[in-house]
Amino acid sequence: MTLQFFDFLADNEDYDASIVSRMNLRHKFLVAPFENEIRGSSVLDIAAHDGRWSYALAAAGAAEVYGVEARRELIEKFSSYPQSDFKNRVTLKENDLYRELDHLIETEATFDVVVLFGIFYHVMDHYGLLAKVSRLNPKVIIIDSEFITTANPMIQLVKERTDHVLNAIAQVPDQQTTLIGIPSTTAMKRMANVLGYDCDWLDWDSVPKHLRIGVKDYYRNKPKRRRTCVLRPATSGF
Repeated sequence: MTLQFFDFLADNEDYDASIVSRMNLRHKFLVAPFENEIRGSSVLDIAAHDGRWSYALAAAGAAEVYGVEARRELIEKFSSYPQSDFKNRVTLKENDLYRELDHLIETEATFDVVVLFGIFYHVMDHYGLLAKVSRLNPKVIIIDSEFITTANPMIQLVKERTDHVLNAIAQVPDQQTTLIGIPSTTAMKRMANVLGYDCDWLDWDSVPKHLRIGVKDYYRNKPKRRRTCVLRPATSGF
């Protein structure tokens, strides 16, 4: 059997076989197609969780990966990841993503590639977030998120608990439930366009049905489903 990138997680107590299969398939969409652009680049991983994608991006050849994550307990899990010739190219910073973006902008930091894997539907100010990201002058922005498929450029508001590690963090003291927004695909395209980016969608339907293990959210027969898009500087004017 051919080894896949995230197979090393099989012995990690936080990842069962289905999640490992999910991570491997997502790697084929979120990292592998962009290896030429990642190689030798500076990468910002927003909401880096335990550093799993930062680790994968470094393995893909990034010169440096800077991940920001608000939960200290998740960052600490990165130490258990296998030592390698690329792990030391990853730096994980504990901070609220908006505060960290403000700091990066203030210090005139730039990144070639910015990734938002799973965070874009756990925020409310999607356009404000993208505007901050654009000020880092990335050549590529990769977004993997829940989206609403509709011709109407809209954002659907949903409540979620703040005590789950995959959910949004609290914005005020003792906040147990917060609001998040799930943007429509047309809203995503409009936000990208006004910031000077083209928005292209990856074809998850190209995956044969028997290989879609652990990724049912990408194939829901409903308006809301997980999708992946890539933003690059527009070839035409605003």
